[in-house]
Amino acid sequence: MNKKPIVATMIGDPAGIGPEVVAKAWASGEVHQYCQPVLVGSAEVMQDVVDVNNLPLKINKIQSVDDKTNDPSVIDILDSGKFDMGSYIKGQDNTSCGQISADWLEEMDQLALSGAVDATVMAPISSVSMKMANVLDKIVEIEPGHSYLFLISGPLRVMHLTDHIPLREVCTLISKDLVAGAIEKLNSSLIEWGIANPRIVVAGLNPHASGTEEDNEIRPGVDQAKALGINVEGPMPPDSVFRQCIEDKYDVVLAMFHDQGHIAVKTWGFSGNCALIMGPPYLHMSVAHGTAYDLVGTGKADHTMMLEAIKLTGNLAAGNGFFSE
Repeated sequence: MNKKPIVATMIGDPAGIGPEVVAKAWASGEVHQYCQPVLVGSAEVMQDVVDVNNLPLKINKIQSVDDKTNDPSVIDILDSGKFDMGSYIKGQDNTSCGQISADWLEEMDQLALSGAVDATVMAPISSVSMKMANVLDKIVEIEPGHSYLFLISGPLRVMHLTDHIPLREVCTLISKDLVAGAIEKLNSSLIEWGIANPRIVVAGLNPHASGTEEDNEIRPGVDQAKALGINVEGPMPPDSVFRQCIEDKYDVVLAMFHDQGHIAVKTWGFSGNCALIMGPPYLHMSVAHGTAYDLVGTGKADHTMMLEAIKLTGNLAAGNGFFSE
């Protein structure tokens, strides 16, 4: 990609810290170094956040992506005018906030599918508010074999074969085809993002990667991917494989289940984490924290994750790979 990619960021649930961390990320002056950013959300919400936090930014309500100014001191925002500022209280779950979150996600999805933007980022939303509004289906669901959660914490990068599934079910769900398919998806995505020869490692399920799942399903799945010319190793002992990724032996670890990957990532580093949702036909990033209602309005919300998510999205969408450590 010759020019900086256009990245749309949905400002998150208006009642949470999403709008604040988005505004602070924009005010850092770093976002425009990696992409051409636009926001999807409410201009009034963003103006309130800018005023409360005394940020040196102007709000520019635009009608289309083509109207963006690309000025770091100006927040360009696509505002459909659907949100009523009087319909919510900051720091509380609310039906109208859940509904508008779904609406903005839908608007952002359409921008990406139409090619108006190259990638998307989702600021923190409230699943409780979205459930209240009966719109939880608007969130991308992680379905083994179809979509995957990819966590990034500096040099530690982990894609999950399965996500919110009980361990008893994970054992029966793992198959050689599921493993091979995940490796193929991961390899092709890494190449698209600028990693010329991805180094992938697969974590075992059992201690020392020694068990029937490894023998009957995981290792055959790895071998199936190897036969396609993919640079992949495993299954490797899960108690050491994440450290090996941190030490740059591998680019990404394919973890077998939710906590196996999450514990490693959150122990290694939490502040700058990002979460990639691999499923939509475009690059879709989010952050690894929630709405943090207790921090709303205090000015203390840490924008590091939001900033890193937007920067990394721009870098990957441009085919420039991960940040070097």
